[in-house]
Amino acid sequence: MKRIISFVVVLVMAVSLFAVSASAKDITIGVSIWSSTDTLGSEVKRLLDSAAETLGVKVIYVDQGHISEQVTASAETLAMAGCDGMIICNSSSAEMSSVINTCTDNQMYVAQFFRVIDPDANPTEYALAKESPYYVGCVHESEVDNGKWLVTILAQKGARLIGVMGWEPGDATFLGRLEGYQLGTEEWNAANPDDQVTLLEPQYGRTTSDTGRATAEAIITANPGIDALIVAGGGGDPLIGAIAAIENMGLTGQIQVASTDFLPNLDELLASGAMSVESGGHYADPFFAFLMVYNAITGKYPTSTDGFYEMIFPYMFVASPEDYAAYGEYFTGTELPYYPDEITALAELSYDDLAAACAALSVQDVVDRHAK
Repeated sequence: MKRIISFVVVLVMAVSLFAVSASAKDITIGVSIWSSTDTLGSEVKRLLDSAAETLGVKVIYVDQGHISEQVTASAETLAMAGCDGMIICNSSSAEMSSVINTCTDNQMYVAQFFRVIDPDANPTEYALAKESPYYVGCVHESEVDNGKWLVTILAQKGARLIGVMGWEPGDATFLGRLEGYQLGTEEWNAANPDDQVTLLEPQYGRTTSDTGRATAEAIITANPGIDALIVAGGGGDPLIGAIAAIENMGLTGQIQVASTDFLPNLDELLASGAMSVESGGHYADPFFAFLMVYNAITGKYPTSTDGFYEMIFPYMFVASPEDYAAYGEYFTGTELPYYPDEITALAELSYDDLAAACAALSVQDVVDRHAK
């Protein structure tokens, strides 16, 4: 858990900006997302809708497909719709210059979800985010650790020639995961000089099941002997396509599949061998970005011209039907990780306490709260 600036210093220097308090019924928050209807996006929407209903906030969705011009246009669309704030899952960090400028010009607060701007790779966008009093911050996972652990699990389960399918070249989240896959491979090979793992160059399956299926088929056909495929993400639909491709090629169980998108029938896929390991359960990440923007609008979370909030969300890993059992009971179906009374309480927390609650979320955390 990390906070980019010290707000004590900022307040003393009198450079903080406080929003004018607003009643919840007057608040509209926009959500710019690749899809609000695919496997992951629909889970995101379900929790955000619950939060909006609980807090009495209006929410507007714009699906942008991770297409760059649609990502930047989504901020303009939500500003024209009169949103007081928005949360966004951008495709590349370069898009955030346009998004932040639009939000600043329209006095619309913005926070990223599933995303963070890398200060080294994107120094211009990072500086702009710090300078804008309307850029609230970001919620994201530790993608490098996520990727490293997925490769390690695959290697432990016997994979030695691993294909990688991303969704869009240059996507900031994918690049973080890829770095982790590479690091996990390097560490395994250093520790096992006589039992090496080869990680193939990534190919890109975009965000539909059809494109995911075609890309998976191409990777497998071009690499005889491949025994594992990482479908890095993209919302769940590319994974569905990849699993179908492997099944149609008669290779289910022979090619391990790893991914960072939980599918609703993951228990069945793990039992059949169609999936080997998956990380995910992170659809609550945007919920915390939503609360950050909500509290910035109401004036509870001061923003500044020299920094922003950064919240780290924990991944969950499952590599067997047993691993999935508790997750399936408390995170899917009719259940949500937070009930309305818990949402109300979370919305009242300070930033530091909210970040602590975010970091503490796990299957066991939900079981402890709801299995009573």
